[in-house]
Amino acid sequence: MKESFPLEIADYAKLKAIEDEPAFACWVPHVHKKRDRFISKVKSKYWERTHKYGIRIPKSVKEAIQIDQENGDTLWQDAIKMEMKNNRIAFEEFGGDIKKLIGYKRITGHMVFDVKLGENFRRKARYCADGHKTEAPAALTYSTVVARDSVRILLTIAALNGLDVQCADIQNAFLTAPNLEKCYMIAGPEFGDEEGKTFIVRRALYGLKSAELAFRSHLAETLENLGFYSSYADPNVWMRAAIKPVGEEYYEYILCYVDDILCMSENAKDEKGTTEEGACAWEVQGLHLSKETLKGNKQQF
Repeated sequence: MKESFPLEIADYAKLKAIEDEPAFACWVPHVHKKRDRFISKVKSKYWERTHKYGIRIPKSVKEAIQIDQENGDTLWQDAIKMEMKNNRIAFEEFGGDIKKLIGYKRITGHMVFDVKLGENFRRKARYCADGHKTEAPAALTYSTVVARDSVRILLTIAALNGLDVQCADIQNAFLTAPNLEKCYMIAGPEFGDEEGKTFIVRRALYGLKSAELAFRSHLAETLENLGFYSSYADPNVWMRAAIKPVGEEYYEYILCYVDDILCMSENAKDEKGTTEEGACAWEVQGLHLSKETLKGNKQQF
């Protein structure tokens, strides 16, 4: 585990105050120093970059509004409004006294801005919780991903059995899962008219340390409700027995790489993220990747 997850083990050792034990003392400080150096480099690079594709990138909501005013448009403000509209489901307004939120911790959030080249230089805003300011959880909270070998093997199986191959991205993936942490926040300027209100975070907001685990558990539960079960060899390979129209028996497969999925079925386009009751479990984007993938299509998983 030390070789596979050095940072997670080091954080756990520090949380449990055992970093001075002989088994940890020789390497935990080194891991934390290395992490701090990486973070310092990333932070400096982030603040140094002011433009992308010739377009000025704001560092805050206030600066985004200022740039729009200078350019005579509302591109950045529209991006913020769209992001907060998608994230609104994660917040539940709390009208009582904050002191009554026993066991809850206060967190903050910030906007990250970007420009999408492939979407006609669309302005993109992403709201993230400041999870780095919270304490490390008692357990490891990462999301496992499908192995590269599993993808290659199953693409071969799909080609041999004439299965359709489709890939997709689950829209606002983490927000579909319930929050595993008890936290609240005071709305900032990105909330618009709701600035200053107190909200309880009910969904696995991007940036929370438990967000990936929450989504992974939610996705697994959803796939089980659809009749899929996880492979013993690779827990991110899900399969389900099916029958082709000609009567031939085969297996349908879904491969998961956090919020990206690869579906292999007789008619993969018809695979829906719904339960038997018809309630939508998750919404997918870009569900369009035909058998041309096996012939070297430029789209990549």
